[in-house]
Amino acid sequence: MTEPISFSWTATPDPAEVTGLLDAVYAVDGRPAPEPDASLPGELRGGQHLFARRADAVVGYAHLNEGDAFGRPVAELFVRPPDRGAGIGAGLAAEVAARAGVSLDDPAADRLRAWSHGDHPAAAGLARRLGFERVRELLRMRRALPGPDEPEFNGPALALPTLPEGVRLRAFVPGQDEAAVVAVNHRAFDWHPEQGAMTEDEVREAETEPWFDPAGFLLAVDASDKLLGFHWTKVHAHGAVGDQPGVPMGEVYVVGVDPAAQGGGLGRALTVAGLRHLADKRGLDRVMLYTEGDNTPAIRLYERLGFARWDSDVQYAH
Repeated sequence: MTEPISFSWTATPDPAEVTGLLDAVYAVDGRPAPEPDASLPGELRGGQHLFARRADAVVGYAHLNEGDAFGRPVAELFVRPPDRGAGIGAGLAAEVAARAGVSLDDPAADRLRAWSHGDHPAAAGLARRLGFERVRELLRMRRALPGPDEPEFNGPALALPTLPEGVRLRAFVPGQDEAAVVAVNHRAFDWHPEQGAMTEDEVREAETEPWFDPAGFLLAVDASDKLLGFHWTKVHAHGAVGDQPGVPMGEVYVVGVDPAAQGGGLGRALTVAGLRHLADKRGLDRVMLYTEGDNTPAIRLYERLGFARWDSDVQYAH
């Protein structure tokens, strides 16, 4: 007789239970990427955690965050590969919906969202059965980076454009620039479900991460040192998921330009300056980025800079 599945919520999960299940999922799906130190991935910290157990074994897990910038709860669900097809995913979804105060039989739209890493076909099937629709694609793009002694480093794509008159680039100064970055970020990303909600505390928390490098956090300022835009780069020291394990990879983490300074090529100049920093100062030979799948102007810019589509994550709304 098959043991029944039990579900339980906690705000303080045992990280080993979560990462043990995520490692099993990663071994089959290639997503989500495990953290090098076996800690919880950043997107799964905080919020509420749901475990599905058969006897003492964790066979499913879901995370429900505090809500995106528009107040919509967002979930992520995972089922251990050997236990798929037994209704555990549907059980997790029902528990998450109840926790979020949403009835899966209620036709009211877009009060709960859920991510599918890598656009997994099983997730798409479950979404259809439960009345979720595909509403967002987070596209991942990548390109190789030439070394400073290679011709392409100063070629058309990576040649540093001329900055607008009176504008210069400088490095981020911890303890000084957090408020200005957050203010510009809010204006630049007031439409974005996650990025638009960034806080000063979150910037300071990022400053404690091993990957944080103020020299790679480039600020564009005017003659009075007023912030106009920024390019925050990141380095995945152990490599990025889907690439060569253990080989460092750069990331165009965030490029934000104040709407009042847009239209003059500052975004492209900041992007190129960050790419050159990753290649020249950090010695990296590859870089990736995330962009919204419907952000056609951004995708065209990145394609002109030599980026190609890699893969994507999909978000569903009920």
